[in-house]
Amino acid sequence: MSTDEDHTGGRYIEPGAGYTRDTRYITTRITADGRDGYPVVAGRYRLVAARACPWANRTLIVRRLLGLEDALSLGLCGPVHDERSWTFDLDPGGVDPVLGIERLQDAYFARQPGYPRGITVPAIVDVPTGQVVTNDYAQITLDFSTEWTAFHREGAPDLFPESLRTEIGEVADDVYRDVNNGVYRCGFAGSQEAYDAAFDRLFARLDLLEERLSTRRYLVGESITEADVRLFTTLVRFDPVYHGHFKCNRNPLTAFPALWAYARDLFQTPGFGDTVDFVQIKQHYYRVHTDINPTRIVPRGPDLSGWVSPHGRDALGGRPFGDGTPPPPPRPAERVPAGHTPL
Repeated sequence: MSTDEDHTGGRYIEPGAGYTRDTRYITTRITADGRDGYPVVAGRYRLVAARACPWANRTLIVRRLLGLEDALSLGLCGPVHDERSWTFDLDPGGVDPVLGIERLQDAYFARQPGYPRGITVPAIVDVPTGQVVTNDYAQITLDFSTEWTAFHREGAPDLFPESLRTEIGEVADDVYRDVNNGVYRCGFAGSQEAYDAAFDRLFARLDLLEERLSTRRYLVGESITEADVRLFTTLVRFDPVYHGHFKCNRNPLTAFPALWAYARDLFQTPGFGDTVDFVQIKQHYYRVHTDINPTRIVPRGPDLSGWVSPHGRDALGGRPFGDGTPPPPPRPAERVPAGHTPL
């Protein structure tokens, strides 16, 4: 969601205070019945994401796993934004070729002039009007699974099975509070007390997840679910960013035997690692958060080769896609550059 980022000029820390995320999103939903005025229609909407952002990375993974590429086009912002907005600096001329805008802010202002909150990714834009429909990242991926079924690929996995939704929700809530948002509560803490509390909660939860995943391949059930998607995008950024930049340094991910193997298992699963751009991830955090890293120097490490080492998780059983099948390789235009991934 990163303009995590309701902040300006690279300032994300309020001295003397803990970090509180602004969760007031645009909650309009795109549904099969169109009850909010936005029915699911192939080609009508554009997902705007950034590979750097963990919250947007969720939508890239789920879109790939479900095979929604033909129904929902993708616009990618660059890894670095200013206090105003994410920008389309990866595109020729710095303009999104479908929306015709330089800044994601323009789509927010088209929906609500002077939109007063963070210009966040992911966002889904209604192409005919140029207006943001929603930036409610947690609901977006659930709706991909439940409302966009008419456009799922053959063999798409069920990432949100009805019989497991309560458990998925409970696990995802714990992961969000203590891990997904917990790393930010460490990194953006404005006092020692706030940092210490966030640090303790983060690693207490990681210890519990380590225990949970030592005897089961996936978080809930026997296959990949929404819960795994949500944990993965934080784990894959942990050693490159959160361990050092956000001071989440009790130990690296590689020191958790089960969590590290679990993260590698997912990374090597089609639809996960092939959406991850480590270069953009590091550029974003180390260059945008200038009150944490005023030199804007991006570290060269860590060594990423371990991500493609054997994980041994198959011995725990489970089937990654349940009764479904792996997604095909990414479209050429959506591939992560070769030098940005160990895959």
